[in-house]
Amino acid sequence: MNLSTKISQFSRVRKTVVKRLEKLGVKTVADLLFYFPFRYDDFRQVVKVKDLREGMAVTVKARLEFINNKHGWKSRKTITEALVSDDSGSLRVVWFNQPYLAKSLKNGEWLFLSGKVKSDMLGAQLTAPVYEKVSVGVNTSTACLAPIYPLTAGLTQKQVRVLAREAMMAAGEAKEWLPEEIMESADLTPLPAALAGIHFPKDEIERDNSIKRLKFGELFLLQLKCAVARAKKLKQKAPVIDFKEQEIKDFVVGLPFALTKSQKVSAWEILQDLAKAHPMNRLLSGEVGSGKTVVAAMAAYDAVLNGFQAVILAPTEILASQHYNSFKKLLPNNKIGLLTNSQYQISNIKYQKDTKAGERREVIKNIKDGLAEIIVGTHAVLSDKIKFNNLGLIVIDEQHRFGVEQRRTLKERAKGAHFLSMTATPIPRSLALLIYGDLDLSAITELPPGRKLVMTRLVESANRQKAYDFIREQIKKGRQAFVVCPLIEEKVQDFGIEIINYPIPSDKKSVLSEFEKLSKKIFPDLRVGYLHGRMPARGGSASGGKGEKSKDEVMGAFRNHEIDILVSTSVVEVGVDIPNASVMMIEGAERFGLAQLHQFRGRVGRAEHQSYCFLFTTDELNSEDINNRLKYFEKHNDGFKLAEYDLERRGPGQVYGVEQSGHVDLKLATLGDRDIIKLARDLAGKVVENLADYPTVVAKIKDFDNKIHWE
Repeated sequence: MNLSTKISQFSRVRKTVVKRLEKLGVKTVADLLFYFPFRYDDFRQVVKVKDLREGMAVTVKARLEFINNKHGWKSRKTITEALVSDDSGSLRVVWFNQPYLAKSLKNGEWLFLSGKVKSDMLGAQLTAPVYEKVSVGVNTSTACLAPIYPLTAGLTQKQVRVLAREAMMAAGEAKEWLPEEIMESADLTPLPAALAGIHFPKDEIERDNSIKRLKFGELFLLQLKCAVARAKKLKQKAPVIDFKEQEIKDFVVGLPFALTKSQKVSAWEILQDLAKAHPMNRLLSGEVGSGKTVVAAMAAYDAVLNGFQAVILAPTEILASQHYNSFKKLLPNNKIGLLTNSQYQISNIKYQKDTKAGERREVIKNIKDGLAEIIVGTHAVLSDKIKFNNLGLIVIDEQHRFGVEQRRTLKERAKGAHFLSMTATPIPRSLALLIYGDLDLSAITELPPGRKLVMTRLVESANRQKAYDFIREQIKKGRQAFVVCPLIEEKVQDFGIEIINYPIPSDKKSVLSEFEKLSKKIFPDLRVGYLHGRMPARGGSASGGKGEKSKDEVMGAFRNHEIDILVSTSVVEVGVDIPNASVMMIEGAERFGLAQLHQFRGRVGRAEHQSYCFLFTTDELNSEDINNRLKYFEKHNDGFKLAEYDLERRGPGQVYGVEQSGHVDLKLATLGDRDIIKLARDLAGKVVENLADYPTVVAKIKDFDNKIHWE
């Protein structure tokens, strides 16, 4: 066995288990070694039967006296009853729906049984305990600190533990890549020992030392990569775009609104970057509706004033159209181009051709000739057919929503130009220092004055009808509503990695079933539409059935108030501007991170009307952690505070997604690891100065680059 051995090659592993592990990204021994537990059950205390008390989490070492299956009185569920004993007494044990246990466990065998003790009038009992045969000689689930892994449906903790124990045979092959002096300075456990210690620690000290080593490795590599990228950027050349102070001041004075303080600061930071001889690589982060577009327009206008073209890229045609209209209003005297797969025009220019193909060719020629000063578009702008006259600035909105190949093309086209990335996801500065070290960050932290805060409520299922009645009242007043669902089809595999720690409920919400319920039972008299990611962007029909409308058609109908209630998946998260919508109702709210919930909430409250956000959870998934998260969301409208809260508890990859962070999915490290972050940053600074002297580190960075896309 080695690190590249496939899990399917393990002895006695079923194909169904292999497939379920593959859903979690675990295909090889290396994947399994780096698939870490998120907590541990402490079953180290081996207790005599006579000393058991209600509520104790314990391990009992006992002999099986008898075991038998029977069926429940009211159901067909199989109940397996057993009696075990040690030299101090006997103990009842019960399992549900595991009839095979009656055959696999033999009377007279000694077992370790771990679980929580329950008591009734007949005495102590263990219900559904984890068990291991004493004769095996190795404990993975009992009489130990038992690792608890994130799971998907159909996979058990015991299955993962047994496979992880087998994978430990190859842990020694995991080569330590950190330099010896770094290991000593940080007082770190060697990598092979850390991998063994995080899965099967002897005690808390070994567990904590193992976690520290693995967190440090993630953060140290991240800081090194950022430092290398920053040094590389400083060596590159870009056009100097001088700050045209008077013209920019005139632009600001002519706006129909006053800029906020953070808009002014962000614009100044960007304009200063454009005046440098190396490429700007800046991320502009801000709330939905905080005014990122006008800041980007100032940068694009400055580029045009210096004789350069600017490109504004959006992930969807809807968003591209919105940006095009915004730029036309902000810069009415400039020639603004729009180029998508189905739209091509340039403001303030009359076309000579009267066919669509002719118009498209003319727009492309105008871009090449430099007549189009600012070009707004989708990935269509990245086509080899599109040639620019003098490209100075690229602005990309929500880069993570572009495909991998599109981003790679963008990276090539951006060479020699300044680069500004915009995101509606609030990025705290603490996160920026952690994973965006190669980017400069500008943050718009305030909304324009006069904006009414969206009222948010976590609604109990008993009050669901009241929420429906409230929506009906809002629609009577002329408003519209969104209903967001987490699934498209009722299939377990549609659940994302973020929610796999929770049991899978039986009544999963889906767009199509929710649409049927709302349109036929709850609001049969209202106009209900639906939208999901599998619908075609434009024209044609989708997999949902013949004649299904396209996304653009549905959004157009909603924008024109031909639809009262729109049932949707997370495709409404970014870029949908419906000022008349005043209610956002989110089903299965526990399945979304706070950052994503905040994006949904940002779809309403975009006009003068008071707006509302209702959160519903799935009853089976009710837990203290879920309620605490959603209660915090209910009380806070500040996206930066929400992001900080989420990041303190989960890694950036979980909060933003691997693609969104554009960097690495930190499996263990979070913003709460301030001491380790500081240590990693300080030691990375020492290594990067003489990086060539550390070949194992250089190799690790190259391997990292091959796996992760960097903005």
